[in-house]
Amino acid sequence: MRVRRSTVIDAPVDAVWALLRDFNGHGDWHPAVAASLIEDGPTADRIGAVRAFRLADGSQLREQLIALSDRDRSLTYCLLDSPIPLMGYVASIRLKPVTEGDRTFWTWESQFSPPAGREEELARLVALDIYEAGFSAVRRLLTKPRPTVRAAAPPPSPPPAVRPPPAATGATLISEAIVVERHGGPEELRPRRVAVPPPGDNQVRLQQTAIGVNFIDVYCRTGFFDLLQLPGTPGMEAAGVVLDVGPGVTRLRPGDRVAYACPPVGAYADLRTMDATLLVPLPADIDDEMAAAVLLKGLSAHFLLHRVHAVQRGETVLIHAAAGGVGLLLCQWAGALGAIVIGTVSSEEKAEAARRGGCRHPIVTSQENFVPGVLDITGGRGADVIYDAVGRDTLDRSLQALAVRGHLVSFGQASGPIGAWDLDRFTAKSTTLSRPNYAHYTSSPDEVRDMAAHLFEAIRQGLLRVTIGQRFALSEAALAHQRLEARATIGSTILIPGWRS
Repeated sequence: MRVRRSTVIDAPVDAVWALLRDFNGHGDWHPAVAASLIEDGPTADRIGAVRAFRLADGSQLREQLIALSDRDRSLTYCLLDSPIPLMGYVASIRLKPVTEGDRTFWTWESQFSPPAGREEELARLVALDIYEAGFSAVRRLLTKPRPTVRAAAPPPSPPPAVRPPPAATGATLISEAIVVERHGGPEELRPRRVAVPPPGDNQVRLQQTAIGVNFIDVYCRTGFFDLLQLPGTPGMEAAGVVLDVGPGVTRLRPGDRVAYACPPVGAYADLRTMDATLLVPLPADIDDEMAAAVLLKGLSAHFLLHRVHAVQRGETVLIHAAAGGVGLLLCQWAGALGAIVIGTVSSEEKAEAARRGGCRHPIVTSQENFVPGVLDITGGRGADVIYDAVGRDTLDRSLQALAVRGHLVSFGQASGPIGAWDLDRFTAKSTTLSRPNYAHYTSSPDEVRDMAAHLFEAIRQGLLRVTIGQRFALSEAALAHQRLEARATIGSTILIPGWRS
């Protein structure tokens, strides 16, 4: 028998593929699956990987990955063991972008041999309980309301599901957290249970609902930045709900939705106690996942485009890592300011994502040197400003691609430290070099709230669209870091605490 179902998901194809390419990681979204894991340690996208499932009814099954193509956004798998008699079951998933509306066309089909007399029953089970239920779950997970210009106060959003506050104030609670005990690779991110004290003077305790993943977290994990004191919990960005407040807190109360994007680190946790002045109240039209995905990156984009270098209409802007979390925001916002946007990416897939994000001229660096491309686009003049978060691998060529009296903004070093530079090299083009520090632009709570208000308004007006390309359970923080460092992510990556996932 052959069963085939298809649907349209109102979300970008790259966001849907980022969820589905984690070979049947249904435990994160399918209602029939209680838990799943890859056997024997290979990555989920390795051909031959076997995923074991525990279903919601307590039964178990095993599936094996046969084929996967990022180019075609497709994967094929088969059943190895199943409580349902679907003999010879082989299934395929394929995604295609919908030409209009930045949506995704998803086809899910399978072939199998049912026992005689059960053809109709099993075909209906596969079509409805597996495929249609999966479509609905992914649609709920990825489809967000499209932002519009707000003419009046938006209707209040329903309160998020949160863990009830502690029965008595002053109680210490136990939280799931990710702890780094020694500097090193992603494997040093280990789930632990930690004590979360009650809020003290001018503090609040949060139930976190979504946690942002940023490259600064990698720097903390490796010890390149000294923000993380060992043993400790990394993370600078999250959204959640106030559980209880300490003495002196007047602007917040239990039940308020808030977010933050600042040190001290410690965001990779279910619960957290922190200074109330560091929190930004969330408006009803900015949901928790969007806030965790955009606040740190959005504040960065704001000061990079408006303060470090105030982009002017008609300027040519080069943005490295244009399909990343900050990169996509820079592309959109710079385009809205009237700039001509060039972006570098590592693959055709990311080029398409950058193009949809407002990058007029994406350059795939795995296929060509970006310097000739920039000079060709600008008629030999070069870019007026270059935003470089890559560092060691790009900085020298960024200088070559810069216009005379251009501004080189080096705000990250994903490929490694930039090392020592001879300042005389900048004289040849009268180059301005900036090395902005996030903390120096977000040191004042009032300044952070002003920038956040500007950011949220840009989202409402449709100037910025927040792309959440990857969601991981909090316990999968190590996998999230692996993907981030491998440049295998698009847009923002968030972690979902275990009580929600």
